[in-house]
Amino acid sequence: MLAVQELSKSFGARAAVNGVSFEVGPGEVFGLLGPNGAGKTTIAKMCVGLLRPDRGSVRVGAGGFTPPANEAKRCIGVAPQDLAIYDELSAEENLRLFAALYGHTPKESAARAREALGAVGLADRARGLVKTFSGGMKRRLNFAAAILNDPEVVLLDEPTAGVDPQSRAGILDLVRGLKQRGKAVVYTTHYMEEAQRLCDRVGIIDQGRLLALGTVPELIAAHGGPETIVLGRDDGEERIETTDPLNDLARLLAGERGRGARTIRLERADLESVFLRLTGRALRDE
Repeated sequence: MLAVQELSKSFGARAAVNGVSFEVGPGEVFGLLGPNGAGKTTIAKMCVGLLRPDRGSVRVGAGGFTPPANEAKRCIGVAPQDLAIYDELSAEENLRLFAALYGHTPKESAARAREALGAVGLADRARGLVKTFSGGMKRRLNFAAAILNDPEVVLLDEPTAGVDPQSRAGILDLVRGLKQRGKAVVYTTHYMEEAQRLCDRVGIIDQGRLLALGTVPELIAAHGGPETIVLGRDDGEERIETTDPLNDLARLLAGERGRGARTIRLERADLESVFLRLTGRALRDE
């Protein structure tokens, strides 16, 4: 449903995106995981036709349309990181406006607005002015605009940025709903735990380059490194890498090193470990 081939974009001397390739199929959530400034939003803008790539190509939908052609716009929905909604309009007015821009009649626009508001849990706030909404409600309305035209491909750029935990959980549930309906979803985020919980495959991106791509278990197996036994002592922690944690834990507990520890825990590799090993720094430090 979405094919990105050798996509590159520079701004002056800075290469924002450098030779990025990936594909997303129907019913798949593909995550682009990386720090702010890694190139995720630039990729998103090229996928929807807001930026033209210097090199490479994008094909959207079953027809393989090229942005910014109208055929490509009709089969892709986007919720940008910067909210694309009007504060002085109501929620329903926002969506009816966007539906009209897709070419729907007033009657069709009203029906699509009601359906989208119901899908994101805002039906009871349809006539409320957006400027009175909380951050989480605005994010959900932004999401509603992305699914308004029932697109084949949905691109969500940092859709949970700045929202409370309850709203974040609701947005993640909405993404799972898109997957169940067979949509191809591109989900850009710098939240490691979201990518690990939500995405079928993940691309690790940093400084405009796609460093690794695969399922979460594949990435952890290839790049996560060994597990670590951490012994807590009065003067700090002792860290011991292990490829056989059960036997090594039993050996430590039976020996003097284990008996002298105040706490013992096992740290398993995760996407944070993958990012650290690929880039030399922790994603949470960005």
